Amino acid sequence: MATTRIDNIRPEILKWAFQRAGYSEERAVEAFPKLQDWLSGTQKPTISQLQAFASKFFVPFGYLFLQQIPTETIPFPMFRGEAGQSNHFDLNVYDTVMNVQSRQDWLEDYLLDNEIDTCRLVGSIEISTPVSETVDRLRKVLQLTPLWAFELMSIDKALNTLIQKLEDAGIFLAFNGVVGNNTHRALKVSECRGFALVNQTAPYIFVNSADSKYAQMFTLIHETAHIMLGISAGHAGDNFISNNIVEDYCDKVAAEFLVPAEVIREVWNGDIKLASRKFKVSEIVVARRAHDLRLLSDEAYKAFWLEYSKRPVSTKKESGGGSFYLTSVKRVGKLFAIHVRNAVNNRQLSYTDAYRLTGLYGNTYQHFMTNNI
Repeated sequence: MATTRIDNIRPEILKWAFQRAGYSEERAVEAFPKLQDWLSGTQKPTISQLQAFASKFFVPFGYLFLQQIPTETIPFPMFRGEAGQSNHFDLNVYDTVMNVQSRQDWLEDYLLDNEIDTCRLVGSIEISTPVSETVDRLRKVLQLTPLWAFELMSIDKALNTLIQKLEDAGIFLAFNGVVGNNTHRALKVSECRGFALVNQTAPYIFVNSADSKYAQMFTLIHETAHIMLGISAGHAGDNFISNNIVEDYCDKVAAEFLVPAEVIREVWNGDIKLASRKFKVSEIVVARRAHDLRLLSDEAYKAFWLEYSKRPVSTKKESGGGSFYLTSVKRVGKLFAIHVRNAVNNRQLSYTDAYRLTGLYGNTYQHFMTNNI
């Protein structure tokens, strides 16, 4: 029986597919040797070979049959500190955004259909709202005092408290350091620390869990400020220097919420590391805050910055092994998982769709929902 080969696959589409995955032609051929014959036209691919190609380069299988190269863009600006907005396309970030957006699309319909209360923080402020007023409003909604972090013994407890408070306020959260559950597709902090996907009904915040937990604290409040402004955006790399008015405003909200001026003025003794442990934020956030409030001189801040910039980037690896289900709670998001479970139980969502939305399948899904949610 003759093997059926596909003769309408354009070389331009194949090149686009491996280039969007970050491969040069040389590296792509090395990773997938049959590609060389397809590009030269000396041989045509089979369906199974095309499926293997699509899997290797993380491209939707149907896209390979297109006659025109599709346009793919992240649906909000991604800011990179001093570099400002970047149009750089990172496939891992793109796929993560699309995954969160698919969850949000389902959630919006589900919450509206069931008349479930939604988040009241969305679009609750404007860029002209004083930072102090925004912070006061957020503290009131989250029921957290300016000294809340001082009362907790560890960064883990502080981060978990903030997560619980934000979910209680109706913001959906997802933490992940890889694409889905694929540990071979790491999300680089330099490409994405986090993003806010604004929606009046189902606002979403994504945080790169490969980032340090101290940095995650800042990202959570920075992106919450975006939700409050009603402006979707993401950020990567350096948190602290931006020439964009919205990013600058969100940074100021995060700084005042996490390191209140009245508190740091009272406890400041020049010890950046000690203050970092008390406020549960990174040392650079403390140093920048102290400098902005004129508690740290230009010379002292510059000296600290030079020393800090030489440190290796602080990140954390994705947990594995026995902690898979605990990691999955962060990846899926507890609030989101509750709605998925309820929708399945009420026969408003099929198991197939629940598996797709959570990235968990079969017995793994059942164990997750029964023992962790």
